[in-house]
Formats: sequence, C-alpha cells, structure tokens
Amino acid sequence: MQPCTLAEPRVSAALTRMFGAAARDEETAARLWSIPLDDRGSLSAQELADAAQEIYMPVSADGGKLLYNLVRATKPTGVVEFGTSYGISTLHLAAAVRDNGAGRVITTEMNRIKAASARDTFAATGLDDVITVLEGNALQTLAALQQPVDFLFLDGWKNLCLPVLRLLEPHIAPGTLVVADDVDLPGLGPYLDHVRDTSNGYHSVTFPVEDGLEISCRL
Repeated sequence: MQPCTLAEPRVSAALTRMFGAAARDEETAARLWSIPLDDRGSLSAQELADAAQEIYMPVSADGGKLLYNLVRATKPTGVVEFGTSYGISTLHLAAAVRDNGAGRVITTEMNRIKAASARDTFAATGLDDVITVLEGNALQTLAALQQPVDFLFLDGWKNLCLPVLRLLEPHIAPGTLVVADDVDLPGLGPYLDHVRDTSNGYHSVTFPVEDGLEISCRL
C-alpha cells in the first residue's frame, strides 16, 4: 500500500514550513493590527483580508488531521472550502481527495498575495491538479457554483460563514458534512445558532480540537 499523501515528503515539508510560520501569528498580528479592535467592525471583508495578509490563521495540526480523516471516510468528490489563507487546511483536504482516488477541492481566498502563495505551494506539493483556487469574495465566486457540494469546510471570516452556508445550501444533499473552525470565536455565533437548531436541517456536534470544530450533518 502506498503511504498517505500527507506523509509524502513534499507535502510534509510544506506543512512543517507553514505551521512553523503560523506559530508566529500572534506576534505578526500584534505588529500589523494598528486598527483598534472596536474600529474593525467598520472594515470590509476585503480590507480585513488585506490587513491580515501576513497572518496564516491556520486550522490546527490535529484539526487538519481530522479533516483528512473525514474526507477519507466520506469520500466526497466535490469538496468546497471557504478561506484558503496560505493553504494549510487545503493541503489536508486535497491529500485526502488524492488518496481517495477521485474528486477535487474548490477553495476560496480574498487576498491575492495569499492566493498566489497558496497556488505556488499546491504546485510544489503536486496537489495542484486536484485544487481550484477561486480568488475574490466567496459570496461572489461561489455564486456560480453548479455542482453538488459533498463536503464543506468553513474557515474564512466568521461573520461570513453563515451567508456562505446559506448560499451553498441548495447544493448540499442530506448526509453531507459541513465543518466550521473556531467555535470559540464570537463572530461564529449566528452560524452556530443556525446549525445547532435541527429545524434548520442539521445535526451538529462540537469536536474539541484547539478552538473547536463544529461538525454538522445535513439532514
């Protein structure tokens, strides 16, 4: 049996490098965020994305492994990710798709520098042929999506997770897993209220990895 793609040297080296850079996120954020916290609500998503250009904001290492396992187990052919950043979570999703032998990942990123860096990483790891990067506002770039969404990972700006979910719900069949990162962040509150209410068509459970992953099954 071939080793899993996550253990492939190019993928492993890329993840090690990026997790190492992400370990400095707090220091980088302290240097970059000259905007007082109370004033950030007035910024657009694009302005926030550009201000956070140097910050990796990754899924945790264990969270990435969980994503890999979920995709391996459910074998989705259409994986959609909201929030590429530098591509750490995307590599886990794409590695699982590659190891399953079918499917592709459509991922979104608003900041052009992050999108370009992620594309370079995907090419260097040999996973670029199963990844499509949509650059721009996800509410616009995903609006043209026609194919079914067989697995959805939400890790962009938290106040946009619910609008993105609602945009894609017509493409999400019963039994599909929807996963959101950072349940501890207050901005995700409206999203969590939505998926935790079974009348909205989801059965949801929180998985305690780092800041928490909310795993919801479409009913």
